[in-house]
Amino acid sequence: MAEASQTAPRYPFPPYANGWYRAVYAAELEAGAVRPLRAFGRELVVFRSEDGSAHVLDAYCRHLGAHLGHGGRVEGTGIRCPFHAWKWEGDGRCSDIPYAKRIPPAARIRAWPTREKNGIVFLWYDAQEREPSWELPDLAEIGAPDWTPLEVRRWTVRARWLDMNENAVDQAHFKYVHGTHSIPETTAEIDGHVLGCRSKMTMGTPKGPVEGSLDTTDYGPAFQTVRLSGIVPTLMVNTTLPLDEDTTDVSFAYTVCTAGDAEAAKGVGAAIIRDLEHQMSQDIPIWENKRYWTRPMLCDGDGPFAVYRRWMRQFFDESW
Repeated sequence: MAEASQTAPRYPFPPYANGWYRAVYAAELEAGAVRPLRAFGRELVVFRSEDGSAHVLDAYCRHLGAHLGHGGRVEGTGIRCPFHAWKWEGDGRCSDIPYAKRIPPAARIRAWPTREKNGIVFLWYDAQEREPSWELPDLAEIGAPDWTPLEVRRWTVRARWLDMNENAVDQAHFKYVHGTHSIPETTAEIDGHVLGCRSKMTMGTPKGPVEGSLDTTDYGPAFQTVRLSGIVPTLMVNTTLPLDEDTTDVSFAYTVCTAGDAEAAKGVGAAIIRDLEHQMSQDIPIWENKRYWTRPMLCDGDGPFAVYRRWMRQFFDESW
């Protein structure tokens, strides 16, 4: 039995979960910009049309296969192919072929549903190509005058996010991987596509231990907020994009509250961000070299893994 487990696939669940994913940060997509994007094991193109709207299309022109993300140019509400200048609209229609009298009726490229929120352009993935079934929240901290601009950090990790993200309910790992003073008491609740986790913990500071909390909220499989309290209020906006079946683009964006002594808050916030980055460096080697047990051998101090795993199953059409 043990030998069979060793040779089983690393993950029992499908590689791509249904939900909203970060395509690009809005600041990376200025007016008229065109960006190639690899996601879900396929090639896409992201562009911002002249009216300011962001769009995501399958990358390859249906004419003779040119990649629109390499040499394509924005014109009006669409993008011109660099090969023969066919124009593709943000909804995937071919609207112009400059040398043809008639546009083939089937001239369409897959257009991915998009939303721009919280300084991020998101795309919707669904295994059956259905329309979005829920929306992402607006975060009050983003752009607020007493919160710092987002500081973005990115990693490419050889693992799947829904496995990595079990850290939110893995209360014991905080002590034994990250060296917290104690094992935090962690609870988790499901509300449809939303998972809320709360961990109370003691945090070390130069002035001694401080009681604080870590409130993690997952909105589907790839958009997460983490709010830290106890020292300086800090918000992490965590987003992911599967590049292929084995590799994930993970990005954490940080902002801290500067109400009160702004300079002191910025300094403490920078220290918190450095510590969170260090924690990520501790996690990655474990994530990249572990495997997912469908029925792990858990004990009474492990945390609400069962709640997390029940929540994550809803984002897959296949049973596993």
